[in-house]
Amino acid sequence: MTYSDAIEYLYGLQKHGIKLGLETMRTLLGKIGHPERQLRTLHIGGTNGKGSTAAMAAAILQASGLRVGLYTSPHLVEFRERIRVNGDMIPEEQVADLTGRLRAAAPQDLDPTFFETTTAMALLHFAESRVDLAVLEVGLGGRFDATNVVEPMACAITTIALEHQEYLGQTEDAIAFEKAGIIKPSVPVVIGRMGPEASGVMRRIAQERTAPLWRLGHDFFLEGNDPEQFTYLGVTQVFEGLRCGLAGRHQLDNAACALALLEAAGKAGVAVDEAAVRQGLQSVMWEGRLEFIEEYPRVLLDGAHNPAAAAALARYLQDFLVRHPDSRIILVWGMMRDKDHRGFIAPLQSMVSEIVLTQAGLARSATVQELRASLAEWRRPILEASLPAEALMVAKTRATSRDLICVAGSLMLLGDVKAAVRGCGLSPIRG
Repeated sequence: MTYSDAIEYLYGLQKHGIKLGLETMRTLLGKIGHPERQLRTLHIGGTNGKGSTAAMAAAILQASGLRVGLYTSPHLVEFRERIRVNGDMIPEEQVADLTGRLRAAAPQDLDPTFFETTTAMALLHFAESRVDLAVLEVGLGGRFDATNVVEPMACAITTIALEHQEYLGQTEDAIAFEKAGIIKPSVPVVIGRMGPEASGVMRRIAQERTAPLWRLGHDFFLEGNDPEQFTYLGVTQVFEGLRCGLAGRHQLDNAACALALLEAAGKAGVAVDEAAVRQGLQSVMWEGRLEFIEEYPRVLLDGAHNPAAAAALARYLQDFLVRHPDSRIILVWGMMRDKDHRGFIAPLQSMVSEIVLTQAGLARSATVQELRASLAEWRRPILEASLPAEALMVAKTRATSRDLICVAGSLMLLGDVKAAVRGCGLSPIRG
């Protein structure tokens, strides 16, 4: 099997859709020798911030001299972004080899999904790469997510907000229950900033499972309003004058969760010193999260795709306008059809001068007409472009060198834009 054969096979598994449950995953892992049992892991879930928190934790662990696996989803441009060891993407030949082995191992009637297969691939690659520790980001929910086959040293749940209601429930406490499914008996759990109902669910489940619970703002704290200068006050550790390589005030909470997660894992033997904390946080990179890819005009990519994340993006854009009062913001906007379009755009409208509507290259992307329906009362210019690359060009024709073009609403949209900017065309379907 070649790499292109493997990618074609993997994307063909999209036909199975999303199937929540662990039986298929456990059967598949059993057929390949249960690689998850050979790994020390950290498990990170939540509505927003889980990918950034995972990237920070992995960067700090790597700075401490450990060999670290990182599994995240979705990718932006290339499938291999999902599975990394010490920052290096899984090699193409390894994708081909592991895909062939997983395909051969799966019983004919098993029908694993795309995400189940890629999760098994990540676990097998990490085990065979002999990583010292693997950092795993939950895909969807937690309780029945394919990653929830591991017995982690510690876990974190960053935030709770309404998302994927068709799978996780219609209320924040119902979603909190699903995400709290990664809490294991006697395994420490770190939780970020969340509402009282969601926090209550976390406390109840942690108590039922005798899992030590550390809460941001209650057991560990963060002082400062700028990722360029802040202090972490942990349960047993204090780090002053920290700097995070990721922009945006919301990354402060993610940094606090990452540090608390590592502090909790320290009780199980993961040793991380202050030098590694400083180096890892300062050097961490995470594509598609307040990421500048061009200048004059500035082009900013952000993967915000729900109202809570849009509010965090709005705070960053407001700070930008304060620093650059002669600049305008042009929004290139595309979303999935099943997302809250009105809730997303509401916090952004007051600071955006123009909007260019577009559609990512995915079947479930909202059309520009569907997005336009969310802007019925907006009186500023609205433009359209059928393809993300064209939308970026339209925005550039409208911008001066002082302006900011912000591309947001979907990680799939960001992937299409990045692929076009790199000159490699639109990226394939991503799960």
